[in-house]
Amino acid sequence: MVVFEIVIALLLAGAGLTALSRRLGTPYPAMLALAGAALALVPGTPTLVLEPDLALTLFVAPVLLDAAFDSSARDLRANWRSVAGLAVGAVALTVALVAVVARAVVPGMPWAAAVALGAIVAPPDAAAAMAVLGQLRPPHRLLVILEGESLFNDATALLVFRLALGAALAGSVSPVKAIPLLVVVTAGSVVLGYVLSRVIIPLTVRILDAPIAVVVQFCSTFAVWMIAERLRLSGILTVVVFAMASTRPASRSVPARVRVPSYAVWEFAVFVLNVLAFILVGFQLKAILGRLDAVTLARYALVAAAVCAATILARIAWVSGAAAVSRWRCRPAAEGEEPRRDAVGLSPRAAAVVGWCGMRGIVTLAAALALPAGGGGGAAFPYRDLILFTAFSVVLGTLVVQGLTLRPLMSALRLRDDGEIERELRLARVEALRASLAAAGEAPGDDLSSMLLRRYEVLLRRAEADHAGGAIGANGQGEGPDVGTELVRKATAAARSRILALRADGTIGDAAFQRVEQELDREELNFQPLGPDEAAAAR
Repeated sequence: MVVFEIVIALLLAGAGLTALSRRLGTPYPAMLALAGAALALVPGTPTLVLEPDLALTLFVAPVLLDAAFDSSARDLRANWRSVAGLAVGAVALTVALVAVVARAVVPGMPWAAAVALGAIVAPPDAAAAMAVLGQLRPPHRLLVILEGESLFNDATALLVFRLALGAALAGSVSPVKAIPLLVVVTAGSVVLGYVLSRVIIPLTVRILDAPIAVVVQFCSTFAVWMIAERLRLSGILTVVVFAMASTRPASRSVPARVRVPSYAVWEFAVFVLNVLAFILVGFQLKAILGRLDAVTLARYALVAAAVCAATILARIAWVSGAAAVSRWRCRPAAEGEEPRRDAVGLSPRAAAVVGWCGMRGIVTLAAALALPAGGGGGAAFPYRDLILFTAFSVVLGTLVVQGLTLRPLMSALRLRDDGEIERELRLARVEALRASLAAAGEAPGDDLSSMLLRRYEVLLRRAEADHAGGAIGANGQGEGPDVGTELVRKATAAARSRILALRADGTIGDAAFQRVEQELDREELNFQPLGPDEAAAAR
């Protein structure tokens, strides 16, 4: 009961810290990392050890599916070189450099354990960067690269982690066997993810009850992960492919009454999993700190600082070098020739931002928690306490140092939104309303149909004016696009006041009040599309 009370209190504290981080313009995982570190120092908190296999399944599978489901296959194809370079090259360089540094600082550490440490701290967490960049609205391509990298760098790092884990526990691993195994696991995971999407999605889209649909979505996510793990494949890569292959069929078939609440539940679940991951690490750090004397703690701190520096420098070196090579490769072959848009390398300023967006997060924490603790008669992973301490220190260091300085860096470099999403958004609104108007025009000509037809005409005129760069009002007379919105707000506010009064004097009950309130909410939301800030918050 004590643990449950602490978790509830910390979830509430996590919500407060997240609200504070949004006011300060900092990534909320940085606040959670500080809270986890503080938790390890609070006397009287319990010690918890999570089952290693459960750590990755519980924390990584839902978070990864949520990110992959929203990814754009078109944008990933256009930027595949940058994404692949970060997901494979940057991860490999980080693993190698961290392993060398760890061995130099701790000569007695086996190479397998050093490589495992490198694989644990190698994958950055895009969520931390998005928390800051989403408010600053940088060029869309930069966001695509960071989000795409986060989908695949986890798979690369955790494949290396699994090999290192097996080598450390078994004593050795043959590179001759490891490379073909990686190829087989990668290909098998891609095929399995695609096949499962074609089997599961046609079944789940038939569920029209929102609570049941959300439960099935979560169970399907864990099922995909567990099937992949049972087949000795990559759960991460399988989940990513499953989510990306499911996006378009789900968009066509899932009704709005299921999609809207499910998005809200998934956003809540991802937030709670982030909070719980930092809480669990804080609990385990408390036990580790209790076993250390001052000299050993200083040695651990030295290792953590060296690994954190190597982690940051490896990414900066890779991004800077790869961007320079890409710009040279994509230079115009002839005078005045324009290179293809999707072939242009990152500018030095964009490369600086991407290189600095190396904050580590929930995947690093989950991988560290997945190291065997030696319970149940099994052998503990070599240097587990040091690796867990170092992993959390890297997460804390990168989130605080890079996360808190990302906004000033963006301001200094003056990278601005290229407007690509807004242009496509305006076009999509116009085409969607034209299709709606055409369908509404086929209805019978009664008063209600005429009124709805007029409403679609008004909305289309506003969307066309916005798309063309002009501005006409809701009545089509040129008084500005906000007039109609303000009128709807005033009308719905008056309607809310009236039904509140009716409920207060007992004329209507809560059931009727809630139904009308939902209708007013839909009217207010449907009349005005989300703005940039609201859309970023909704994501």
